[in-house]
Amino acid sequence: MTTGSHHDNVEKQFGSQAQAYLTSTVHASGRDLQRLAERLSAFPQAQLLDMGCGAGHASFVAAGNVANVTAYDLSRQMLDVVEQAAQEKGLHNIRTQQGYAEALSFADATFNVVISRYSAHHWHDVGQALREVKRVLKPGGVFIMMDVMSPGHPVRDIWLQTVEALRDTSHVRNYSSGEWLALVNEAGLSTQTLTTDKLPLEFSSWVARMRTPQVLCEAIRLYQDSASKDVKAYFALQAEGSFTSDIVMLEAYKAA
Repeated sequence: MTTGSHHDNVEKQFGSQAQAYLTSTVHASGRDLQRLAERLSAFPQAQLLDMGCGAGHASFVAAGNVANVTAYDLSRQMLDVVEQAAQEKGLHNIRTQQGYAEALSFADATFNVVISRYSAHHWHDVGQALREVKRVLKPGGVFIMMDVMSPGHPVRDIWLQTVEALRDTSHVRNYSSGEWLALVNEAGLSTQTLTTDKLPLEFSSWVARMRTPQVLCEAIRLYQDSASKDVKAYFALQAEGSFTSDIVMLEAYKAA
């Protein structure tokens, strides 16, 4: 799949679902957003970039803590939702810009902080995207990434990637904590902290957000039913299909 066709697929998948992501409980709340707010309170004068902002939940948190936020996403419909919601919330320090994670349309050393939440698993080339993060960060700038995380264990990893890809054809990969550390290091950033947590996912709303076709929903359920006892226990798989994923919050910085 070429970069262009993958980006087209991502935009098609998420554009029509922008409003659903704005009202999604999974995206609108969570301990990671609380941690993000606490961390960003240390940067009141910051220029911040939210990469793959989606419906803007991380951008809204950021706007209450930093000077200015650029909400950046591949989907124009997502950005329209962000603009409307920001206006309704009275957040006048948010602007939007459309573009790819792998080709950020900003000058070198533009931002004090770059954040990304539940977006990186869609990036066509995560290494290139991280090199772009380093480029647009000011010296001493901070990168904060939040995403669903692979357990690392081969069998559990295959299970997670399979259900994610069946649900969402724009899914690329959930990376393990070790993979994230390596990717960030290879991009020339230095990891400062890495925190993991658990994210419960209610099956019916999880597939509804992506309008997953019924045949693929049935395929996911059959795949879940065939999982080993270890996999079912690890993901806390429920009878109706709900399960729990690992999530990661990583903070890295660019050398001053």
